[in-house]
Amino acid sequence: MTLRQIAIRNLLRRKGKALLILFGLVLGIGTVITVITFADAVTGDINHKMEKYGANILIVPRTESLSLNYGGINMGGISFEMQELYEADLARVHQIENARNIAAMGPVVLGAVELNARPVMLAGVDFEEARILKPWWKIDGRKPASDGLLAGSEAARVLGLQAGDRVTIQGHAMTVQGILAPTGSQDDHLLFTALPSAQRVLNKSGRVSMVEVAALCKACPIEDMVRQIGEALPGAKVMAIQQVVQGRMETLMQFKKLSFGVSAIVILIGSLVVLVTMTGSVRERKAEIGVFRAIGFRKRHVMRIILIEAALVSVCAGVIGYLGGMGATKLAFRLFTEDPGLALPWNPHLAAGAMVMALTVGLAASIYPALAAARMDPNDALRAL
Repeated sequence: MTLRQIAIRNLLRRKGKALLILFGLVLGIGTVITVITFADAVTGDINHKMEKYGANILIVPRTESLSLNYGGINMGGISFEMQELYEADLARVHQIENARNIAAMGPVVLGAVELNARPVMLAGVDFEEARILKPWWKIDGRKPASDGLLAGSEAARVLGLQAGDRVTIQGHAMTVQGILAPTGSQDDHLLFTALPSAQRVLNKSGRVSMVEVAALCKACPIEDMVRQIGEALPGAKVMAIQQVVQGRMETLMQFKKLSFGVSAIVILIGSLVVLVTMTGSVRERKAEIGVFRAIGFRKRHVMRIILIEAALVSVCAGVIGYLGGMGATKLAFRLFTEDPGLALPWNPHLAAGAMVMALTVGLAASIYPALAAARMDPNDALRAL
């Protein structure tokens, strides 16, 4: 009879102990797989949404100006020279090295106009790109077409505008086609129209005042993208909204750290379950081990029997833990996310990692019991018969 056969028969004779060890390892491995898979899937989903939602890079005309602002008191500024941005030049941004990471790019032209004897800022935007750059916009009415206006909530209140009103701006007849719901930002005070319409009204054909870019991903440093865009547009000043970028990445990192911390604690608990159960099993088998030693089994043979038992249970725990963890992750998607259909990646590397982790934890926790069994005095063990 081989050592493997002895180990298998021992497990079959002591099903309760084997099941307890299996439960401890499955609980640990399954929890780790659940936490890691859930964290990766949610992080990937968050990254995907962050890449599409909100601008985090601004492109503005380069200006040689000095700001007269101190302590919150603004005294204006001194501008020596301002270069303009041309819409045709923006095509070069799509040729930079990290162009594939640009989710949206919205040129904006700004200018002061007068409506109902009141000054107001008119902004020309690309409404298709604005869906990604400003996902918080909610329009009462419809998205403006050519020569249509979208009024910010505060601008509509002050100017007395309602959807359907016909107005004249700088000699151009336009229709208010929608009212923007309050956003709590400067958008509430502006009038928006399509970029070509605003360029025509403001007499800025082919020119833009600024460009908003949405770009955020794990593999593209935002500083590199700023540098690349600056090289593509030497006449522009490119700025990253660092607070947004750093805040998003720090949130993701904190989520990852928490998931790994929980995984480590659960693995520790699982290893303690294995250690305590295997130690108790060895003490119960004192007489059996004495017989093995009496008929010629060496210490290493006794250790191998214990470790083979642990390895067999660990392999089963790795398979069950991985499958159970993936199932628990699918359930967690339904309970804790707004998108229950979130893709569940079946990662072969993670499956292999679960097997390695189960074997490592199972064998590491069984080393002490195996050494204790090998060090037993055969005479003391035989007296237990």
